[in-house]
Amino acid sequence: MRGGKWRAAGLSLRAGWSYAEGMRAFMQRLLGDHLALLATQFLRFGTVGAAGFVVDTAVVYSLRGAIGLYGAGAVAYVVAASFTWGFNRLWTFRGPHHMAAGRQWAVFLGTQSVGFVVNRGVFFVLVTVSAFCAEYPVVAIAAGVAAGMFLNFAAARRYVFVAAKR
Repeated sequence: MRGGKWRAAGLSLRAGWSYAEGMRAFMQRLLGDHLALLATQFLRFGTVGAAGFVVDTAVVYSLRGAIGLYGAGAVAYVVAASFTWGFNRLWTFRGPHHMAAGRQWAVFLGTQSVGFVVNRGVFFVLVTVSAFCAEYPVVAIAAGVAAGMFLNFAAARRYVFVAAKR
């Protein structure tokens, strides 16, 4: 019974897509084309980031027993950043890009390194000074993600996902 639970709740991919397209049109009318594009990209970036948060958290929880919280946090950041680069390339900033995928991935990780310092800096401080965050690292992960999000979006938009000249 494929999709049965979702359909029973009145949700479907088609309905979700229709809603998203309606919101895009509403934002264009409200904000104009440029700001609507910026807002749409930011919302998509945040959605991809939320999925990256799940990946990040899963890796930390999977590896913390084997390599400790600090090692797990570092590995998780690279895995989650690679995941978010891929989905941001395909969805948030879709279209022709001015650099090859491998180079773009490297530039993405490079530009996000400032976000990494902010993100993981908050994470490391919180798991070091807070017994609660050491016990429940998801709290420290969330705080780090929130701290780095705006900086990461600006860097991704300006330096990484620049549209190819036509």
